[in-house]
Amino acid sequence: MNKDLILSIDNGTQSLKALIFDLKGQLLAKEKVTFEPYFSEHPGWAEQYPEVFWDALCQACQRLWQQQDVDKERICGVALTTQRGTVINLDRHGKPLRPAMLWLDQRKTYSLPPLGGIWGLLFRLGRLSDMLAYFQTEAEANWIRTYQPEVWDNTHKYLLLSGYLTYRLTGEFVDSVGCQVGYIPFDYKKLEWAADRDWKWKSLSIDRSLLPELLPPGKTLGNISTIASEKTGIPAGLPLIAAAADKACEVIGSGSMEPSVGCLSYGTTATVNVTHKKYVTAVPLLPPYPSAMPGYHTIEVQIYRGYWMVSWFKKEFGYQEQQEAAMQGLEAEALFDRLVEGVPPGSMGLMLQPYWTPGVKLPGPEAKGAVIGFGDVHTRAHLYRSILEGLAYALREGKERIEKRTRVPITDIRVSGGGSQSRIAMQVTADIFGLPTARPHLYETSGLGAAIDAAVGIGLHSNFEEAVKAMTHVGEVFEPNTKNHELYDALYNDVYKKMYKRLRPLYERIREITGYPK
Repeated sequence: MNKDLILSIDNGTQSLKALIFDLKGQLLAKEKVTFEPYFSEHPGWAEQYPEVFWDALCQACQRLWQQQDVDKERICGVALTTQRGTVINLDRHGKPLRPAMLWLDQRKTYSLPPLGGIWGLLFRLGRLSDMLAYFQTEAEANWIRTYQPEVWDNTHKYLLLSGYLTYRLTGEFVDSVGCQVGYIPFDYKKLEWAADRDWKWKSLSIDRSLLPELLPPGKTLGNISTIASEKTGIPAGLPLIAAAADKACEVIGSGSMEPSVGCLSYGTTATVNVTHKKYVTAVPLLPPYPSAMPGYHTIEVQIYRGYWMVSWFKKEFGYQEQQEAAMQGLEAEALFDRLVEGVPPGSMGLMLQPYWTPGVKLPGPEAKGAVIGFGDVHTRAHLYRSILEGLAYALREGKERIEKRTRVPITDIRVSGGGSQSRIAMQVTADIFGLPTARPHLYETSGLGAAIDAAVGIGLHSNFEEAVKAMTHVGEVFEPNTKNHELYDALYNDVYKKMYKRLRPLYERIREITGYPK
């Protein structure tokens, strides 16, 4: 019997999916387990019990084997991709000491002492002390060590979610280089743990022994253990191949392997990414993250809350559509597309700036969201379309940042993530960017990217170029409407790009008066 299928596990913010792919990138089977993204004991906190993720993995896999057409004996390897920046403290027995802190968590640690010695001097001379303070303030490890010292003292391993699930699957404390995104002592340029004398170790007070061994994408992290096999039904002994974080996997799963192909992700965080061999920063002092291809980087600009804004709109203004969709057995997004069909491009002058999360680096910690241009003609349909347009404007600005730094024009656009399922959103994107905008051939690009890593690692495809060519395909392409692009181009250059500069003093004054954001 041929062993020619790959099991890909994709642990997102709101669900976990178990996916089976063949070597042509076709999705043969899928099971999805949803869960509450997080619980919050205090405003701004976002935590989840690690067992929730593991239980979802076990349930999804067990359901997969119950499908009649699934032959798990054909599976030759497993790959894992997860949400980024979610951290877990384990004790000496591999048990969680506290809930996982998710990437959505907003707590901060203030008044930490600045670095002393040569590093402190260098940061002061380089006028980078604020950047250092920001890193220290945002790091989850510093908050745990400061406010839960008993947890930190008993921590045997400090892992990202990818490292935790790898441990549960293999029994090994090892993780992929491609998953290292967060406030950790990682050297993003060299793609390895930072050198012993690097300033990150002192800023975080993390001992190297707390961290897992790292291997590049495509290498074997370990084998599925007997215990994990009993829980998941995955055959014991199968290799678990290093993949990468979800956004990095989306990029290669969309077929983007070079800086001329831009990958937009319309997920909870909206991003624009390109793959590059060189270490290039699109945003000052924010590093490019590891790619799902070993030795490469993914240059990224984030809109932190991104398509969360669509979920917010649905919750606050879309009750009618959600009720109708439930009655008709449709996805609510289909009815929201109908809602905006009668709204002209440009939303009759309603312009939205999507910086709705405080404390982010881009464009600045004082930034707030804004909607300008309201008139008595505007309805909730105009507001919904302005959200889609505002996100596309912001991502176009990110694209231009990347192009300026790489000096390579982005000529092709691929869009993945939940928002890519909206035809209106896809056409708006094509019109605002002025470029053909394509969906990949399937929606599950993150899981597919992980499967590509496994296919190369196992040797089913000889290299990444061959694997990406064989396993990714362009789906529906949305061509830009010339007239709409001209309108959007004027709004983007003459209004949108000037909004933040004009509003920034007011954002800063609001922050001074209200104390929000801190």
